[in-house]
Amino acid sequence: MRGKITAIALTIALTACGTVAAATPANAARAPLDWVALGDSYTAGAIQAAGPEYERPRDGCARTALSYPRVIEDELGDQVDLRNVSCGNATIANIVDEPQEPIGHQLPPFSTDPDYPFPAVPPQLESVAPDTDVVTVGIGGNSLGFGQILFTCIELGQNTLGRGTPCKDHYGDELEERLAQVSGEYDEMLTAINARARHAKVITVGYPHIIPEETTKCVFGSLVGFSTITRGDLDWLRTNALEPLNALIRRRTAEHGDTYVDLYTSSRGHSVCDKAGGNNWVEGILDTSARFALVHPNARGHANAATLVRDAILGL
Repeated sequence: MRGKITAIALTIALTACGTVAAATPANAARAPLDWVALGDSYTAGAIQAAGPEYERPRDGCARTALSYPRVIEDELGDQVDLRNVSCGNATIANIVDEPQEPIGHQLPPFSTDPDYPFPAVPPQLESVAPDTDVVTVGIGGNSLGFGQILFTCIELGQNTLGRGTPCKDHYGDELEERLAQVSGEYDEMLTAINARARHAKVITVGYPHIIPEETTKCVFGSLVGFSTITRGDLDWLRTNALEPLNALIRRRTAEHGDTYVDLYTSSRGHSVCDKAGGNNWVEGILDTSARFALVHPNARGHANAATLVRDAILGL
């Protein structure tokens, strides 16, 4: 597997230098990396701002053409053999051992999906084989219940007209308990992945900068932002949910000797509320075309992730 990665990395480097393809090792084109992409909607794409869905017939997982696995696949071409089984709304349990019933775009009363309901898809880990070369996995937010927490914060912030920290007050110590649960599940997941593909390079992918440090950038009540979440609760979500989630993913990854891709640092200044000049790499409740985005990365966010994940795959 390391030989495959070296050959592909050399191909990328020679191409960047303008060297003709004939100068690459002969086996580079004959031995593509067997890569399996696991994850939730932050991997799958899920929203129109991350491109159109490309799979037909649809399975409800909402994988899009500009999501980072597809961007990397398009860039590396026949140097990788990608099986992308990421799925919107997936939890860690849906990676390891629980089948998932995808929802597509079925989010009543906000939106309906003409193809809903979809048949269950098997646990994503079943796509990993003993001879898999690379496994990437981006997961954890749904196990934490981040989406449900967001909508609770919207409701509570509306009730206080933007004042105080009603969501923080509502959850109390519950978030710490949820993070501890996610940490244990993440550990079990990495154990299972490494056991199933003992020679694979396992790469975990963290979450991007969603909420800015300066929450004054976020306009209360704006649907292209965080709707009616108070600024105090946005600060709490950033420091008590998102940053600890990334920290536990990094820590668990290091404990298993795997590779962590940090999206948070590189996406600073590109949060939902960094709309000036189109600098936002994550959309708000709605995107700027008034389509439901539910706080997911757009094509620019996936392009940034694609660069970092590709480099991690190739060891650059």
